[in-house]
Amino acid sequence: MIIDDKILVCYNEPAKFYNNYLGKNISNDIENVDLSETDFTKQLKTIRNSLKKHFSQVELFALNGNTKSTIKSISEITPGIIFNFVESVEGNANYESFIAGLYEILGIRYTGSTPLCLGNCLIKSRTKQILKANGIRTPNYLLASFKKEINVSEFELRFPVILKLSKEDASIGISELSVVKNFKALKKQLNFLFNTYRQDVIIEEYIIGRELNVSILQNEALPISEITFTGLPKNLPKIVTYEAKWSPNSIYYKHTVPKCPADIDNKLKDRIFSIAKKTFQAMDCRDYARVDIRLNKRNVPYVIEINPNPDISTDSGFARSAKAAGISYDELLYRIAGFALKRKQYDTQITEKGLAST
Repeated sequence: MIIDDKILVCYNEPAKFYNNYLGKNISNDIENVDLSETDFTKQLKTIRNSLKKHFSQVELFALNGNTKSTIKSISEITPGIIFNFVESVEGNANYESFIAGLYEILGIRYTGSTPLCLGNCLIKSRTKQILKANGIRTPNYLLASFKKEINVSEFELRFPVILKLSKEDASIGISELSVVKNFKALKKQLNFLFNTYRQDVIIEEYIIGRELNVSILQNEALPISEITFTGLPKNLPKIVTYEAKWSPNSIYYKHTVPKCPADIDNKLKDRIFSIAKKTFQAMDCRDYARVDIRLNKRNVPYVIEINPNPDISTDSGFARSAKAAGISYDELLYRIAGFALKRKQYDTQITEKGLAST
């Protein structure tokens, strides 16, 4: 059945924001662009064709930093709903939540999470505070304020630790140098991150063990995916670096292989599903999200990341989990669009009742 409604697929134009995305020193001949964004634009034709199977009108719109032009263009298109793929504006991830707020000001229903959720999940220290307040286990951490010296006598975390940018996603700034085993290495990597990315850094205790991804589709937990590191050189930490996600010629990319569904016994699986759903609710996510979990040596789950509006391109982990659940790519996009469509219909009913009673 074709739904007689106009859907606008909004995404951000790829842009260079940092001189380095890898989290380590790079040679001058490497092109410094955010590969996560350039990779997505290759998927647009597939996304549009999938949505056209269910909606009468599908249009694409690339956002940039010109707010007036953006508002004018969206208003002229008059979409019924917006499929929101925007992750940054001109490379700045802080604006992701602002764009969702713009849709709300314009009164247009959109897919995915709200501005508050997107903002809370981007700021890792705030995410951890919310998780801890809800009794959800997450690694112990320290927020290293930009350019502020860390006193070794006051450092209480257990090594090894992992360093992450406080306000970034897509593994930007994460490399094999992110996991450090002593204070000297910590200070060296911390100074590099400060100088390169000009922002606060989260230092958290590194959980040595299996890494799992749990995709949530509204209230449904999809089959768990495990990141295996088969063949990765022993001197490299088993983490999902920026190269592991976006650089096909890198060692990490070649040896970071997802397995879905993961081999997990039912008791542990139920526990992981429960934690993932609780995390989804605690962060007030909407429609779909991905929860990243690490198991320690005793199989105790720790939530390390929560990703609202995660990558749902054809080769993404989310699409892989959906496929394992028997959900085709076309159906996945249709379901997510349908969540926003239901909100639009519900809001219309409220408006009509309100007008009728006045």
